[in-house]
Amino acid sequence: MKVKRNTLLFLACLVWSAAGFNILRIGLAAYSAYRTVLNYVLSALVFAVFQKFIFGKLVKKHTARMNAYRDERQFFLKFFDRKAFAIMAVMMTGGILLRTSGFAPERFIAVFYTGLGASLLLAGLLFGCNFGKAVFAAAKVQNETENKGE
Repeated sequence: MKVKRNTLLFLACLVWSAAGFNILRIGLAAYSAYRTVLNYVLSALVFAVFQKFIFGKLVKKHTARMNAYRDERQFFLKFFDRKAFAIMAVMMTGGILLRTSGFAPERFIAVFYTGLGASLLLAGLLFGCNFGKAVFAAAKVQNETENKGE
């Protein structure tokens, strides 16, 4: 199943947004008993660290990789590379084990998952913005090409 190169950005948007929304939902559901200024600051710090050092860079790197593909149509799973699939698998497995084992206290789940989920969700939305930019750029090129032919 091959899709247009720009569609890979849309698929990345869907996957990262869904993961981010789900993790954010878990964090917010646990937050009600832990609403303090310190916890809000800690969640914002988790968000900022993940956005600055991991997901912000990941979005730029993967967008550039997808845009650099020579062929217009690509296998639909190429919105990730192997490393990104491994990171997602490790994060999912670690998160599930952390919650189900009871090893992490509920406060940690609330604070950490809220920051992490918000950062993941933003990464998904940034992929969506990049998809929109790519679609508009392609439409502009198409329009200019058609106007030259007249």
